[in-house]
Amino acid sequence: MALWLPLLSLLGLILGAAPAPAKLRDAGAQAWEPPSSALLGPARFALEMYNRGRAAGTRAVLAAVRGRVRRAGRGSLYSLEATLEEPPCNDPMVCQLPVSKKTLLCSFEVLDELGKHMLLRRDCGPVDTKVTGAGIPKDAGIAQSDFTQSSVLIPSLSQPYPDDKNETLTSVLPLLNKDPLPQDFSVKMASVFKNFLITYNRTYATREEARWRLSVFIRNMMRAQKIQALDQGTARYGVTKFSDLTEEEFRTIYLNPFLREGPGKKMRLAKPVDDPAPPEWDWRSKGAVTDVKNQGMCGSCWAFSVTGNVEGQWYLNRGTLLSLSEQELLDCDKMDKACMGGLPSNAYSAIKNLGGLETEDDYSYQGYMQVCNFSAEKAKVYINDSVELSQNEQKLAAWLAKKGPISVAINAFGMQFYRHGISHPLRPLCSPWFIDHAVLLVGYGNRSDVPFWAIKNSWGPDWGEEGYYYLHRGSGACGVNTMASSALVD
Repeated sequence: MALWLPLLSLLGLILGAAPAPAKLRDAGAQAWEPPSSALLGPARFALEMYNRGRAAGTRAVLAAVRGRVRRAGRGSLYSLEATLEEPPCNDPMVCQLPVSKKTLLCSFEVLDELGKHMLLRRDCGPVDTKVTGAGIPKDAGIAQSDFTQSSVLIPSLSQPYPDDKNETLTSVLPLLNKDPLPQDFSVKMASVFKNFLITYNRTYATREEARWRLSVFIRNMMRAQKIQALDQGTARYGVTKFSDLTEEEFRTIYLNPFLREGPGKKMRLAKPVDDPAPPEWDWRSKGAVTDVKNQGMCGSCWAFSVTGNVEGQWYLNRGTLLSLSEQELLDCDKMDKACMGGLPSNAYSAIKNLGGLETEDDYSYQGYMQVCNFSAEKAKVYINDSVELSQNEQKLAAWLAKKGPISVAINAFGMQFYRHGISHPLRPLCSPWFIDHAVLLVGYGNRSDVPFWAIKNSWGPDWGEEGYYYLHRGSGACGVNTMASSALVD
């Protein structure tokens, strides 16, 4: 039993004392009118988001909902209040503690854009008195069994949850022994998880979520070890700021499945560069690359890839390095899907049709779609055209060295746990047919005779090698050569 003491002290660290928000605590008993049919779709989505990451048998059901809707750009913004009923849970293989049925009052904001939903805010807390009244009609089609794990939970990281003096060590053991985990590995991971929480200032909305995230973290560390063992390069995989997310959550929040539908708007092929590629090249040292940016919890990598390319093109042709606005593309690109994904080819066309890009200072990044606020008078950069580049990596290197950083799309396999080094996953694990993340090639070279591409990512400087990813060059690793493109500035 002493072996599990690190887990007890760990739980003691992450469990804080904070009351539920006042507006939720003081809700009291009230009768709600039957919900408008327009609210049911967004409410259904919000419930699915709430249940993401929860084991079968512990998922909440929707009891009642009310709210309002207003137009927001090309979509509708729903402000919802909903009561959720969490069922009792007594199966030690599914839940951590036997609990009685619990009622929560939640506030959600859901954006409906082109028929797709996105959660902008979630705020839930327990209530002592249920909301009474009509609730959800039986024919609304909302039931616990309806919800799968196909959408993302956006975790609340701001609110700790009440302490429970009756917490016991046995409540954690089923999580760690499921499927089963080596005991020494689990104990070691308790300390690692503690450091993760401190490093990334992570707290969770509920005690149940904390226990769930601990189990996700441990499974992820086992997965990172397997990725490490199969990697053919020099990369190291392990704890990152994404280590408490399931694979599905990570993919849904940060990646861009829309890329698989590419290439999008047709572009002409670029004229090849006649000069051979130098042995190595790095545009960062030559002043053509802005600082690493952070797309946040939004699948907007396509916008960052394109602005990075345009920043380089403008610098090489006009002599000024400007940090350009990704938010302009999220708001004003009518062909792409903002945080739900997009294609570089479409983004180039949008920039050309709009009349240019504003700077980051003039049109700052928010991480969700807003009403388009582009001003042609404030545009500092324009492009004349865009081109598709060769899939031959030697020709790509030659083009990059002469013409500037290149927008590319890759399969992000393993990137959730990437720390440093040159990544070279096995081809079956990182298929070029499943590209899902747009990034920027800024250089290439060799480390200890291992050839690499230097890739600027958009997950902030606290990921990877100060925000950069290094991928094996010359083998078509992860489809890096399948969707290469660039803007042209005359």
